[in-house]
Amino acid sequence: MTKNINKTTEQENDIPLLIAQGKKMGIPEILDEHFNSHGNWQGNSFGWTSMVWLAHILSEGDHRLNPVEMWVENQKHILEISIGDSVRVLGWSDDRLGKVLDKLGDDEKWVAFETELNRQTIRVYNLKPQRVRVDSTTASGYWMVTNNGLFQYGHSKVHSPDLPQFKVMITALDPLGMPLASQVVSGERADDKLYISVIQQVNERLNESGLLYVGDWKMAAKCIRAYVQNNEDYYLCPLSEVDMPMEELETYLQPVWSEKQALVSIERENAEGQLEKIAKGYEESISFSAEVGEKTIIWTERRLIVRSLRYAHAEEESLNSRLTKAQAELHELAVRKQGKKKIESVAEMQAACEKVLKQYRIEGLLKVDIREQSEERQFRAYGKHEAHIEVDRTVTLKSEINKHEVEEAKRRFGWRVYVTNQPQEELPLEKAILAYREEYLVERGFGCLKGKPLSVTPMYVQSDKRATGLIRLLSVGLRILTLIEHQ
Repeated sequence: MTKNINKTTEQENDIPLLIAQGKKMGIPEILDEHFNSHGNWQGNSFGWTSMVWLAHILSEGDHRLNPVEMWVENQKHILEISIGDSVRVLGWSDDRLGKVLDKLGDDEKWVAFETELNRQTIRVYNLKPQRVRVDSTTASGYWMVTNNGLFQYGHSKVHSPDLPQFKVMITALDPLGMPLASQVVSGERADDKLYISVIQQVNERLNESGLLYVGDWKMAAKCIRAYVQNNEDYYLCPLSEVDMPMEELETYLQPVWSEKQALVSIERENAEGQLEKIAKGYEESISFSAEVGEKTIIWTERRLIVRSLRYAHAEEESLNSRLTKAQAELHELAVRKQGKKKIESVAEMQAACEKVLKQYRIEGLLKVDIREQSEERQFRAYGKHEAHIEVDRTVTLKSEINKHEVEEAKRRFGWRVYVTNQPQEELPLEKAILAYREEYLVERGFGCLKGKPLSVTPMYVQSDKRATGLIRLLSVGLRILTLIEHQ
């Protein structure tokens, strides 16, 4: 007896792993629970439609809607084995995936879904939330700008101010970098006004206190620090130059310069596994107060005065380079060349010098000596020309480095003041600085979101709701990636 055997060959790639990870996190079930499908929804459920699409995005590095249906058809058997159910290929058409994004764009349902997903993930992986990082990023593109729309012109973090953008605010759980809460807002919104709302989301979704929120200088606004303190949580962030002007910083540095204040060395393992000194500093505690609602709260805030050795060295090199370039440019001002406009007065030379000093940000660090020299030139009578005397004026310039002022500037380099309300016994100065230095954890998440494999840009959807839904779907994909790496 002869049997005809039909053989189908498919590449597994990483599809079974990605879907198994989504199953373990409970993504399909939680999506089905909070985003009820319409009665006319046929084929695979909303949750499994979304999960398979996520597997495509993570595997292919492509979030476009149109390739998914063909991809599902080519991976049909692997997908059926992975999800444990039959696969209806038409369930991943452009129209169906557009409806998925519309549903994910529902703010109320998304909050409920994200809350349940956080609790499920923390329970399944036995995570103990202690430290949360807060940061934002922007993404630009060629979108239509509309009144009160998602895509707006604003301060661009990717140096594309001529393109409309949207902003994503994310809180990430240490040490995974896994998102806990995300906000998708219009591109013109300022970061400092978003911190409280996104921290509030974490409090509501984790229902825990005593968390340490780590952020950049924009989180150091007084109202944000007061909000965190009032919630019985902790904060760690650097003060900006507005909150800590140089004049006030120097009051902290005077005892250091007079050698009355001892400094603590901060060390970290380098790539070779050896301890490397990266910073030094000390701390002071002050009584701090702020208004929260209708009440005044008072608490003890620690101020960590720290000098980053690498940053100080980089600033010194930058200053030396600027001084060298400025001196060369100042020298050229006094050089006479054919076709070059001659500077004929001290005032004109002074204005040109000030422009150079301002350009290189070295006012007061160079001594500039400008002088005018006059020379009479006698001309004898010749033909119809009478004898006469002309005065030739030449403006000279010499520059010299003001060594005292340069040294004064250099000893201020690298210093920064960090603030925290967490007690010293729980977060010593060394651990606080090392914790802040791990800010790259959330930056790595942004790298995955904006680059491969999630590739939020270029984005091919135009409506605000679908764009919001897509970013939220990608944030779930970021959770999958961070947990796979964690395991």
